[in-house]
Amino acid sequence: MQKIKDTYALALEDSHWSVPQNFDAMFNWNYDPERTAMMGLYRKGVEMQWDANERLDWSQELDEDNPEQLPDEMLPINGMDQFEKMSRKEKANVRKHFQAWQLSQFMQGEQGALICTAKIVTQVPDMDSKFYASTQVIDEARHVESYKRLLEKFQLAYPMTKPLQDLIEQTLLDSRWDMTYLGMQVVIEGLALASFAQIRDNAQNPLAAAVNAYVMQDESRHVAFGRLALRDYYPQLTEKERDEREEFLLEASYLMRDRFDAVEVWKNLGLDPVACGEHMYNSGFMTKFRSSLFQRIVPIVKDVGLWGPRIRKGYEEMGVMDYANQDVDQMQSDDESIALEFDARRRHIESMAARASGVNATAAAE
Repeated sequence: MQKIKDTYALALEDSHWSVPQNFDAMFNWNYDPERTAMMGLYRKGVEMQWDANERLDWSQELDEDNPEQLPDEMLPINGMDQFEKMSRKEKANVRKHFQAWQLSQFMQGEQGALICTAKIVTQVPDMDSKFYASTQVIDEARHVESYKRLLEKFQLAYPMTKPLQDLIEQTLLDSRWDMTYLGMQVVIEGLALASFAQIRDNAQNPLAAAVNAYVMQDESRHVAFGRLALRDYYPQLTEKERDEREEFLLEASYLMRDRFDAVEVWKNLGLDPVACGEHMYNSGFMTKFRSSLFQRIVPIVKDVGLWGPRIRKGYEEMGVMDYANQDVDQMQSDDESIALEFDARRRHIESMAARASGVNATAAAE
């Protein structure tokens, strides 16, 4: 099996990406817990650690024509004349590349989260947040590992898309600790949860669905972490400071909304990216897909207190204001329950296999 670095569909400019930093490492000599809710989240993060090597069944293989076994309605160019005229083999290749591109962005984004959370541990002033963020660091490492191993089965990967790279760079370059939370914990992770859910809930391949279910179980805690930290901090800021953060949020939201056009895939496959884009918009696919991406971000932004005229107007123009009253706590609870259902399903299958093996062994002995 080839290594990830040997499976990139597009040439990498470099094997490393360096982002210069300019912030203070903050020590805190007061070790006593300050916030019960944050320490409860830390304890939960400790107790819910899992091993990707044990929890996931990596012996499962992917489908040749449709690796994750997703409905064609989830392929952005489904129904496009050029796609419909393709042979079965050509359509399978398009599906494989788009799914690999999407998972690659998950993997690349998780490395961004890994680095951003390590920055939070170093920079955030309160010890409660340092404790919780330390559990998130290992979570993110596990997510990078999980998506890497899933992509190895594709034997195909794509570099980080430019809108995602731009936002991660902007988040890392800002020296204020709350901006790291805002860029990563609210925007990037909030959008990622919506994307993960689409695969978790629609993939018929058990491995692809399980990877996303387990990652979501962790990510919902990460978003809760951002909510707790920022909800306590933003009331202390001036109106001017809050306006500045709302402006950053809007810019980040537009930037991430545009990361899903998959231009790199269409160009790499010899398709006209303009024609693909026109089809996606005219078919209504991107409008519906983009709107669904914000179902977790909008209520969180409202909850942390960044809800001035500028942000409301921006979200109204994006058509996502209906999500403002979504119950984020219920969504987090659902994510945990669904992950546990995947665990129960695997135990049931393993139990059935063990019983069948015992029956076969008895029959052979007779």
